[in-house]
Amino acid sequence: MTSMLDRPASQPVPRLVDQFERGLDAPICLTWELTYACNLACVHCLSSSGKRDPRELSTEQCKAIIDELQRMQVFYVNIGGGEPTVRSDFWELVDYATEHQVGVKFSTNGLRITPEVAARLAASDYVDVQISLDGATAEVNDAVRGAGSFDMAVRALQNLADAGFRDAKISVVVTRHNVSQLDEFKSLADRFGATLRITRLRPSGRGADVWDDLHPRPEQQRALYDWLVAHGEGVLTGDSFFHLSAFSDGSPGGALPGLNLCGAGRVVCLIDPVGDVYACPFAIHENFLAGNVTEPGGFREVWQHSELFTELREPQSAGACASCNHYDSCRGGCMAAKFFTGLPLDGPDPECVQGYGESLLAGDRSTPTPNKDHSRGVPLQLMTRPPSRDCDENPLAGFAR
Repeated sequence: MTSMLDRPASQPVPRLVDQFERGLDAPICLTWELTYACNLACVHCLSSSGKRDPRELSTEQCKAIIDELQRMQVFYVNIGGGEPTVRSDFWELVDYATEHQVGVKFSTNGLRITPEVAARLAASDYVDVQISLDGATAEVNDAVRGAGSFDMAVRALQNLADAGFRDAKISVVVTRHNVSQLDEFKSLADRFGATLRITRLRPSGRGADVWDDLHPRPEQQRALYDWLVAHGEGVLTGDSFFHLSAFSDGSPGGALPGLNLCGAGRVVCLIDPVGDVYACPFAIHENFLAGNVTEPGGFREVWQHSELFTELREPQSAGACASCNHYDSCRGGCMAAKFFTGLPLDGPDPECVQGYGESLLAGDRSTPTPNKDHSRGVPLQLMTRPPSRDCDENPLAGFAR
């Protein structure tokens, strides 16, 4: 996997971060949402999932994408949704991918991780499983993900552990209500022989509606940074907290591990259930739509030659952050977080730890309207009970039971 820029043999090899900024000939991390159908209705869902899209890619179309990923030497894909396991061909696609040297990491709420499925997963060397939890207790988790979701996730973790599955992941979106539970999450992971993975809450999808109520407060951001410095070696973050790097005083012990720049369209992207390719899993909006895998040239053409990705790989201006002493640490923060809160893309992150985002958030701004919503009458406040269904449509319609 190399930089897309042609470089004479005599030219020095650039720094790794410079190669990443210019884009690679294949993504390091490809997220693939197989379906928008979901049995839950999490209030912060990035993709506003719930109902299945009738235009969903067929089994054969999905296999053709896997063939292309194999040719591009993409080592693995992160499969999500929605709840990907509700697709009747899910396991067929997983098997097809691993048989074609494309590893699979999939995220699930645990719905179909039965003892039998757990045993099947334990027998595979090329499949990794992430169980989503957003609270170390049922009270905190179920307020966001729905009643009974905590017990369902823990049952899945127990089934995996009992089957001998090694190193499952517990995937947590950090909110102001669970950031104080990081030690409890770590203990829960240790209990099941799992690894804790924490990621940042983004204001995209339904997350835009609850971001003001859920994103960690400034003092919690500092506590999160301190916790990561102390415990980060054994915790995965998906490089999603690079905006916290501005807390560092420059000493080796203060730096957070991982990539401290936005990888959208450079090293990461997303394929959605109908084949649309977006620059980032957190930026599902027409402004970040690069193309569709069903168009001539397929995914390779989109990744290597789309106008959007070419633009993102050009040197980016520091904009309003140019004079900040911490710019090299955080690189201006998350593109998606700025876009969905109505802030300029060349300005500070809305959660800028130096406080530069707060005045912008308090001023006049226009937030974009989501262009895709597959929700099922999801209430726009934290849930204390399962979401009511406003219609009789089955979110899993079209899937074999």
